[in-house]
Amino acid sequence: MQSILFRALLAAACCVLAPITMAQQWPAQTIRLIVPFTPGTGMDTIARTVSPRLSERLGQPVVVQNMPGASGNIGTDVVAKANPDGYTLLMGANTMLMASQLYKQVPFDPVKDFAPVSMAAYGTLMLVASPKSGIKSMAELLARARAKPGSIHYGSPGIGTPHHMAMELFKAQAQLFMLHVPYRGTAGYTQDLLSGELMVGFLPVHVAQGFVNSGRLVALAVGSPKRHPVAPTVATMEELGAKGVEVDMWYAFFAPGKTPAPVLGRLHQELAAILKLPEVRDALGRAGLDASASTPEELGVVVGKDFPRWGAVIKRNGITAE
Repeated sequence: MQSILFRALLAAACCVLAPITMAQQWPAQTIRLIVPFTPGTGMDTIARTVSPRLSERLGQPVVVQNMPGASGNIGTDVVAKANPDGYTLLMGANTMLMASQLYKQVPFDPVKDFAPVSMAAYGTLMLVASPKSGIKSMAELLARARAKPGSIHYGSPGIGTPHHMAMELFKAQAQLFMLHVPYRGTAGYTQDLLSGELMVGFLPVHVAQGFVNSGRLVALAVGSPKRHPVAPTVATMEELGAKGVEVDMWYAFFAPGKTPAPVLGRLHQELAAILKLPEVRDALGRAGLDASASTPEELGVVVGKDFPRWGAVIKRNGITAE
């Protein structure tokens, strides 16, 4: 009996000490940072800006791997199923919370299968109108959309993109009916918005403001909680009466669920320090991203709130990506 008890206690002790020992030895090999979208995207820019500096601090290579497909679900699933040893990380975004609910069968849970590490950056969206539409303000957009439901058409780079989901949330909150024209990518969508083929739509604030300054687009509102320094004269949607429409894109670092706390703590410490570096903030700023670290707990709260929020929008509007 004593022998059985001793073995049980020994096994329990090993279970407790194994993660601690692993964390003390970590990192001892190359770390993969999975980007579930193509090169040149916001996620990719952050990953490639941060990875060499993280490598320096950890003393091991940090390799960025792009694994696009299924609106980011393919690469995200790879990380969800990876060993929770700190050697496979995800460069994620709020799109993972949307995409995982757009498809009928997704083999991972974006809340339960990942351990939050740190927020990385925010990207603000601006609601704009083509001058050809004759819409010069948020008030005019609301009035026209309510007077003739379906008379306003808007575009997006595709179904389930932040631009699309932002407009669906705005429509729901303002009780509007507007027609959606989805594109296959940003280039065609932006071009038709500029040419007047589309009446309204969302664009990243850094992109939109340049066209606003040149008179090619009209700024209606920004979807952030506060006015953005790139467009300080453009009011927030809440200021203009669209309550609850905060549609900032956010980007963050995640590890597989059950990654040891000491490993997560070290990763958070190094990433937070990197994101404060002036050269990193400047590099991300040029890409239209506002660097911003957070604690794992703070990121977890954001994920916990955003998942059901976007899920409600998707379910209410019957949006699918299949």
